[in-house]
Amino acid sequence: MDNHLDHMPVLSRGRHRNPKRGACFMELASYLAGERWSDHPACTHPLLAALARLVNDNTGDESRAQLVNLVPSIIDLASDDLRVDAHLALRCATTALPVAAAERQLALAVSVLAAEEMLARLDGAPSGRLSERSRHAMEQVPHAAEQARRFSRAAKITEKGFRRYAAPNAVQLAVVGIVQACIPDPDKLLRELLESAIEDCKALIHGTPAETPAETPAVPAPARI
Repeated sequence: MDNHLDHMPVLSRGRHRNPKRGACFMELASYLAGERWSDHPACTHPLLAALARLVNDNTGDESRAQLVNLVPSIIDLASDDLRVDAHLALRCATTALPVAAAERQLALAVSVLAAEEMLARLDGAPSGRLSERSRHAMEQVPHAAEQARRFSRAAKITEKGFRRYAAPNAVQLAVVGIVQACIPDPDKLLRELLESAIEDCKALIHGTPAETPAETPAVPAPARI
């Protein structure tokens, strides 16, 4: 009797025409969810799906195989709540900021402040508040943090602009920043970021208490030359 696992697509980079040619993380999610074959399935929040595709494509082949067991956990995490976008952008930016190269720190620090500002607006809270995770990340890059504050005071972003541009940009910047960082194991940090983002979404969308991975372990900042 055939084992159904023999017919499971193998995770690899990029898009695939059908399961026989392999699958990226989100194509496998669409397969398991019983949806039409796609790397943009309806079962997952678009920004979380974008993060999953980026992690899949920027992880080495050996490490990518370890992502398979995360695929089921990303199914049924769809929402149109802008708080989800803001929390995901914040998770990504605060994870990458302490380890990113100097030339990427300003953009990531701006992303942190933009996400915090959007959350404050959505919650009806005073402008300028920072979560503990954001404060910790910004304290590790004081020069970029100060520049970002000056820039952010002069820039205003709409909710539509945040969802369409600022949040996806934060996710893209974070993944590239981690991939190019001078750290021992960027693949490990990418996986931990995706795990944390999934736990964040579970808590926000389903009210599930976040598990330990939702606090991405701090990574020592690389040496600056």
